[in-house]
Amino acid sequence: MAILRRKDKTPLGIYIHVPFCRSKCQYCDFYSLTTKDDRLLDGYLDAVCAHIKEAGALAPDYLVDTVYFGGGTPSFFGPDGLATILSAVRRSFDVSGSAEITFEANPDSVTPKLLRRLHSEGFNRVSLGVQCDDDAILDKIGRPHNYEQAVAAVKRIRKAGFRNLSLDLIYGLPNQTRESWEKTLRNVLSLEPEHMSCYGLKVEEGTPMARYQEFMNLPDDDAQADMYLSAVEILRAKGYRQYEISNFARRGMESKHNLKYWLGGEYLGFGPAASSDFAGKRFTTVRDLRGYIDGILNGGTVIEELQEVPPRERAGEYLMTRLRTNVGIQAEEYEKQYLLPFGPLEEALEKCRQRGHAVKLDNGFWRLTPEGFLLSNSIISDLLLLQDAAEPLAKRR
Repeated sequence: MAILRRKDKTPLGIYIHVPFCRSKCQYCDFYSLTTKDDRLLDGYLDAVCAHIKEAGALAPDYLVDTVYFGGGTPSFFGPDGLATILSAVRRSFDVSGSAEITFEANPDSVTPKLLRRLHSEGFNRVSLGVQCDDDAILDKIGRPHNYEQAVAAVKRIRKAGFRNLSLDLIYGLPNQTRESWEKTLRNVLSLEPEHMSCYGLKVEEGTPMARYQEFMNLPDDDAQADMYLSAVEILRAKGYRQYEISNFARRGMESKHNLKYWLGGEYLGFGPAASSDFAGKRFTTVRDLRGYIDGILNGGTVIEELQEVPPRERAGEYLMTRLRTNVGIQAEEYEKQYLLPFGPLEEALEKCRQRGHAVKLDNGFWRLTPEGFLLSNSIISDLLLLQDAAEPLAKRR
């Protein structure tokens, strides 16, 4: 039996959901718990490592080139647990020596001990949740840190040897104006990160903020749009390339893991509420920590919403995710992969181009402009309607 060489293996991303936080932010709808119950922490660690071992046996033909620890707050979980999970990934999967290995962190839980340990274990990228430089706003949205702690965390991250740092910001926060947002951007850019994520605040149902948002003086949609466009200009002037709606990076420092989601790569998720797209199937794990632990350790079911994705739905995903990026979509690629006509889509995109919402590159790819990104939901919805009405190319022949 021939041994599959590394260069013949399919790239794979690994996502680890660490569902623990010091406190819950007012706007957060991700699955997480505010607990220090050792039984739950230990049970989670045992379960996620067992889950990784079980899945690794099913993926001998894959080469892991990204590992991402998200949450929750992975740094709150501590260095020993994160190192143990990464070791389980390495034992169970073929992990590239040049893999991008990221952990998310909050400034209040970034300690020199944590950073030294994780850097020595092979973690090479940090995603730090700064969100804002205004302490009054940070307190109002339930963040467990102030801006001074964020600045100190960046210094510690650099001192520990990390050379790939992403900083997260949110615009559209309570009492925020375009002027204060631009001041935040300039302050945070002085920390010289390699990558920036700038997300518009979206108040999700079921979050604490949703119950009293009308009293929070939130900027309206037009104000958020102005903040977004100003961020694009400021970041461009500072040498950051917008490669996705909310993400900007210095050349070559784009998030390789997140690009897997947007460009249709395969990934496996571990931990409660983690999603996967693997071997033609899409599935998630149960959104319940105790249920996840019990299912993994006692032979129960932890997978839900398992489905094999039909080709036409994959074609829709191609439109939805690729048009979030500066890569875009192309007629030849689309028709070859999905056997659907690109002509009707191109006509619609040409109208977008005339309005300044799309551009066609020399290589034939269409992508949205920053102004088009603001209208991406509407544009993509129109394209999906055209796609749904199209007959497959094979039938037309």
